[in-house]
Amino acid sequence: MSSAPPPAKAGSGGAPVGNSMMDVSSGGAFVRKPSVFRDWVRADGSTPFTPASGRYILYVSMACPWAHRTLITRALKGLESAIAIVVVHPYMGEDGWHFVDTKGEAGDDSGRCEPEPLFGFHNLSQLYRKASPEYSGRFTVPVLWDKEQNTIVNNESSEIIQMLNSEFNEFATKPDVDLLPAARAKEILDLAESFYNTVNNGVYRCGFATSQSAYDVAFKELFDELDHLNEHLSTRRYMAGSSLTLADVRLFPTLARFDAVYVQHFKTNLRQIKEYEHLYGYVRDVYQVPGVGETVDIGHIKRHYTTSHPTINKYGIIPNGPDLTNYFTAPVDRTGLTG
Repeated sequence: MSSAPPPAKAGSGGAPVGNSMMDVSSGGAFVRKPSVFRDWVRADGSTPFTPASGRYILYVSMACPWAHRTLITRALKGLESAIAIVVVHPYMGEDGWHFVDTKGEAGDDSGRCEPEPLFGFHNLSQLYRKASPEYSGRFTVPVLWDKEQNTIVNNESSEIIQMLNSEFNEFATKPDVDLLPAARAKEILDLAESFYNTVNNGVYRCGFATSQSAYDVAFKELFDELDHLNEHLSTRRYMAGSSLTLADVRLFPTLARFDAVYVQHFKTNLRQIKEYEHLYGYVRDVYQVPGVGETVDIGHIKRHYTTSHPTINKYGIIPNGPDLTNYFTAPVDRTGLTG
């Protein structure tokens, strides 16, 4: 596996877009900026964006935990034929995420990446500026793109997964799967928000901290919440009980990356997930749900983090470990947990 990052792509337009280190405050704490494009696809016709098979494309990275949420939801709902995906290269340099020029480009070890199909763009930033020429924010994935209006509908993962869950049922092969039942929607969304800052964003707060005090605060909050989640899952198969919900879709991508990358790269090394009895069982349980495992690409994950953050890993060396043989696929039975 070659660790050298590819050269920057030409043609992005505008100033360099940078990466997540741009979100570090003067006090050394990582503060994530909110997403900007927040329109919704609605089946009731209340927005200009109505569901249709083939109309929308999801631009994603296999490495990004936020994009991973959308891939899991798309798989669980059976929307693969209705909503295409375009996978960016795992390396993110000064020009942000980029598209490969040809299939099989160096660094795409799993062969998931493909050239940008609509406009032949080299960088994701070009897609953002196609939607909004004056856009000056960060160029993040996932992106839900509307081919009919040639614009970005939404780039906030927590909202995209809600749309995929409820608004495309006419085109889903698994329309009866409901990851956000209306009667429990507030409870599930509140539950997902309860671990967002400490766990989902908490690993980044540890990894991108530039002061000891900011790191120490984020580190303590992260492991306090992991301890709490381990206890929570000691009596529940999934986060909200016996059924998989969007709370699990939002937690699993972070946990799936934890031992492979975050422990070493982001210095979240008090404990590994595999040392938590219930969290580790939960990770294996969710991974083994049909469709979920195929969305996990450890090669892209390791390459992205270790080659894209020179302030953390100057020479872009990709660690050979850890050994994840059977890590996700070891037998697990949590079906008796119904709390």
